[in-house]
Amino acid sequence: MSNPPQRSTNLWQETPLIYSHSISNVLNAGAYLKLENLQPSHSFNFGGNAGLAAACAAFVLGVKCSVYIPEGVTQRTLDLLRREKASVTIVGRFYAQALEAATKLVREDRNAVMVPAYDDEVLWEGHSSMIDEISNQITEKPDAIFCSVGGGGLLGGIITGCKKVGWDDVPIIALETIGSDCFYHSMSLNGGRFNAIHKILPPGVELVHNDASDVNLAHFNGFTSKASGSLGASQPSAAVTKMALERKGGVKCVSVPDELSMQVLDLFAEDHKLLVELACSTTLVPAYKPSLFDHLVPATSSKPRTVVFIICGGFKITLADVVEYKQIVEFDIKTGEIEWDVMCDDGSTFSVRK
Repeated sequence: MSNPPQRSTNLWQETPLIYSHSISNVLNAGAYLKLENLQPSHSFNFGGNAGLAAACAAFVLGVKCSVYIPEGVTQRTLDLLRREKASVTIVGRFYAQALEAATKLVREDRNAVMVPAYDDEVLWEGHSSMIDEISNQITEKPDAIFCSVGGGGLLGGIITGCKKVGWDDVPIIALETIGSDCFYHSMSLNGGRFNAIHKILPPGVELVHNDASDVNLAHFNGFTSKASGSLGASQPSAAVTKMALERKGGVKCVSVPDELSMQVLDLFAEDHKLLVELACSTTLVPAYKPSLFDHLVPATSSKPRTVVFIICGGFKITLADVVEYKQIVEFDIKTGEIEWDVMCDDGSTFSVRK
């Protein structure tokens, strides 16, 4: 009798970079998709799935994994973590409180190693490998790279990777959803940006200053976006915020309504037969709204633009969610305005048709 197939011992794998004919036709540009959703944990890092990533790695390495996670975690997430033999502790309302509890455990156990969700140079270095891969998979330097952003782990990796491969001048477009957009608001508070003087923040959002990086941050005490399960960091990494502010190619921050991300999630699934969570479809909003794309990446010559969208994936999506999202979008189109407003990097809004 043959032995049953063994689980792969790979902690990560090189993911494909594919040319999207449908998106390229919509945008009149060369659009490439970096399929990080094909990683073993369903996501690039694991961002949005930091606990699952740690659990997957620990299972393969044969070591114990304790995951601290805030209240509101779904049963599906708990089931996936426990399938990977992780010990799960639910504590606090927000990530920051769960992080504090995990930090206390690490201080008390000299054999424990902290694996934060997004605020660590080791994580950024690991995430940067996707840029190494892209640089070997594409024939020319892209005109822009699109990604989602929450606490800044993925963005930190992209910035680090771009510097390593000589792409520090390539613009990065970082997208969030309104109601979980701590990075957008944090960037606005610094470096002469539109909110650096008056520092006006939405209700429930506080201004804090990080002395180590000397940056102002927006601290969210609650979230109104359905994407907050992955994008909803209470506040972003101060170090990544500083890196973004000082980067040669810049980081443009964009915040979009949930309904727009929901619509794009459905369009992307129809076009590419890939189901991703709301945090990921947020990245793809400019891919399906050419007027917004042109606003963010203006054509500077007759040469066609080349762009990369990081498909970060995520496991926090079900078919029932897709049905719910379609109903929300249909209701919004029937009863609301004819356009959605997108919040842009300079504090202005840009309207896109529904």
